[in-house]
Amino acid sequence: MGSREREAERDAILRALAPVVDGIAATFGPVCEAVLHDYRRPEKSVVAVAGSVTGRTVGGAMSEIGLRVLARGDEARGELNYVTRTGTGRRVKSSTMVLRDSTGAVFGALCVNVDVTEVDRVQGLLAALAGTAAAGPSQAPVTTFGDDIDSVVDALLDEHLRRQDQTWPGLDRTRRLALFRGLDERGVFAVRRAVEQVAARLGISRASAYHYLAQARATPTDSSEGAPP
Repeated sequence: MGSREREAERDAILRALAPVVDGIAATFGPVCEAVLHDYRRPEKSVVAVAGSVTGRTVGGAMSEIGLRVLARGDEARGELNYVTRTGTGRRVKSSTMVLRDSTGAVFGALCVNVDVTEVDRVQGLLAALAGTAAAGPSQAPVTTFGDDIDSVVDALLDEHLRRQDQTWPGLDRTRRLALFRGLDERGVFAVRRAVEQVAARLGISRASAYHYLAQARATPTDSSEGAPP
């Protein structure tokens, strides 16, 4: 199959799934959102959306979850019934189902997000009424959902620095490479201009950022040579 035929096939699959997005959201009501993504355009991956759990709109960017799937390429698998939280604290149960063309290549995803915040509250109330000890819901990771890909990249960068409990100048070379490797594994550098954005946030030159990225990809373990300050 030629590239033109493959792109036409992918476009046809997305068109066929657009009504499914509306059907899913209509079936499950206002607590449900369905989002159709075209991974060929990470910065504007949302091609259809119904519902408003995460506030996505057509033309919006993929989330951290989408970037993670994109980074795995054709090895990506669907992720079903995982729980996350929005930046406003809403607890969301989600499923991401990857889309493949007839060659098996991953090119998009159909995502379903269900707001289960009130379900958790009702469970806690019922447990209290029954007199049983109720452990609170586990703290799900916060996921940045937004139409701006820059905010998603910033959130991932902040998460990595926070995990290191350091600013960029405070990281040694091993941890600097680990930061770039971690961002790369999360799909950040699949986004256009991401290297420039990360360089600006870290206060380093674009050339230094590209050097760190190349070193991180070339050396999965620590190496003591050749990184710029």
